[in-house]
Amino acid sequence: MTVSPLFLGLPDSLPNRTPRTVIFGAGHGSTYPAKDSSGHALAADVIRLASQEDAPLIDHWDFDLGGPLFDGKPISCIDAGDIPTAMHDNAGNRAAIESKTRDILAMPAVPILLGGDCSVTIPFIAGFADHGPVWVLQIDAHIDWRDELHGERFGYSSPMRRASEMLHVAGMVQVGLRSVGSAGGAEIEAAQAFGSHLVTAREIHAHGVEAALRHIPQGAHVVVTLDCDSLDPSIMPGVAARTPGGLTYTQAIDLIAGLGKRARIAGFDLVELYPQADIDSLSAVTASRLLVNVIGAIVRQG
Repeated sequence: MTVSPLFLGLPDSLPNRTPRTVIFGAGHGSTYPAKDSSGHALAADVIRLASQEDAPLIDHWDFDLGGPLFDGKPISCIDAGDIPTAMHDNAGNRAAIESKTRDILAMPAVPILLGGDCSVTIPFIAGFADHGPVWVLQIDAHIDWRDELHGERFGYSSPMRRASEMLHVAGMVQVGLRSVGSAGGAEIEAAQAFGSHLVTAREIHAHGVEAALRHIPQGAHVVVTLDCDSLDPSIMPGVAARTPGGLTYTQAIDLIAGLGKRARIAGFDLVELYPQADIDSLSAVTASRLLVNVIGAIVRQG
């Protein structure tokens, strides 16, 4: 059996030190009946593999961050590998993801989850129940407010609807929205009734990332969920639903950096990379660089 490399060649533990950030993967969440989620389950290892080119360079100057990844300090992030999940073991997968998230928060450390489709986001956010209130920043082409689909209430069309029902979720900003997809009129009305701030990709293109960040209270603890289809398919083709007009790489990392300065990144997940649709590993490399920026922002948020 081939053992996947760890992200950026990071260690899997830090003897005698508590890590600042812990990466873990979960290939499956809540898969719809008669659907196959095995393609998305490959994403974490594909991203880890794409990161290996930069593994020898973590002490080099990173112009996205304005300094080395760990800002001249010792390595403070570990890759704990993947937790075991199984397609269609929906309740078991949710329990495992939530439990792992809670364990990392108890260290205490910031959890970074590599999915998987975005159904993994539901138990990930649920894991913050004892660490609220939190805000949710969703970076996505779709609002994901379906109450149920194919009889499943915890699938990839429903994560923001389920998050809105969690008592520890104080507010929500959804950015990158465009085109058509998961939202009918009823879903838009439900999101607006909750008070979610819906920020289209066109607003970001016109007014910059402040169009989204201004809705997040100063100092708030924020769980970020980034669906790879939030980015334009010209730089992120490896998704199941390519939608033109998406965010640029620079806008995505500006959102991450701006959030780290305005608030606190309490957790982060990256979901919906579909390696079978990738072109020359472009999406995997872009996803790897996004994760580097997340780690760098957490290191720098004090």
